[in-house]
Amino acid sequence: MRAGALLVAAAVSLASGVARCEALVRIDTRAGVSQAFLFQPHSRATASLILFAGGHGNLGLHEEGGEPGMEWGRNNFLVRSREKFHAAGFNVAVVDAPSDQKSSDGMLYGFRTGKPHVQDIDAVIAWLRARADLPVWLVGTSRGTESAAWVAIHSRASPAGLVLTSSMGAENQKGRAVTEMPLKQIAIPVLVVAHEDDECQVTPPSAARTIVTKLKNSPRAELLMVRGGGKPQSRACKALSPHGFLGIEDQVLQAIIAFIRSAGPVGP
Repeated sequence: MRAGALLVAAAVSLASGVARCEALVRIDTRAGVSQAFLFQPHSRATASLILFAGGHGNLGLHEEGGEPGMEWGRNNFLVRSREKFHAAGFNVAVVDAPSDQKSSDGMLYGFRTGKPHVQDIDAVIAWLRARADLPVWLVGTSRGTESAAWVAIHSRASPAGLVLTSSMGAENQKGRAVTEMPLKQIAIPVLVVAHEDDECQVTPPSAARTIVTKLKNSPRAELLMVRGGGKPQSRACKALSPHGFLGIEDQVLQAIIAFIRSAGPVGP
């Protein structure tokens, strides 16, 4: 496959009265490796967002009856919110695990904080900029914050901003805590969001406060601590709980959208 992109599937539907076109895109990123992502373009976009789901991150994106299909992660906070980001005026890319990380472990056990992952995401950033010359923001949730923060630190593609929700605050064999990363190297705007009742052991609300205090060189680092929501419908570290902002999704999304908009045309 040549370098660049291959649109392999697209779906058009109506959501809340707004026409949506979502495409499955695959681009070559490393020798013999491709990176898949769902892409929703907006005709009047003001920024492009790259969304990182949590867990192993292996969404299993594929073509299903001529439309994009997903094997895992539909309930993830960012995955289920992607249409609302799009409706707010953003180009939206939801990244899968790359083609060489398609085992049941996905991007666990160190891949999210390795050079190959940064290279893959830098290629996605370049693809988005080639399509629309707009700031590109990295938005992660749960273990997706491991990816978003690490790329923000090591990217050569100069992302414009960073949003971390339900951030990783405890290291284990599956990955690295954001709180232990060299956050002083981040020099872009950062919003950190947490739920005060998040009971997931690896994403304690206290981690959000620690992250903000370590963002010494960010021109704007803000903490949003939320409360309330619906009755949990999943275990503490799963998406349908305070960990995934169940019942207060709109409140959290409005805050993220407002932060990105207020940052203005930052970065390339």
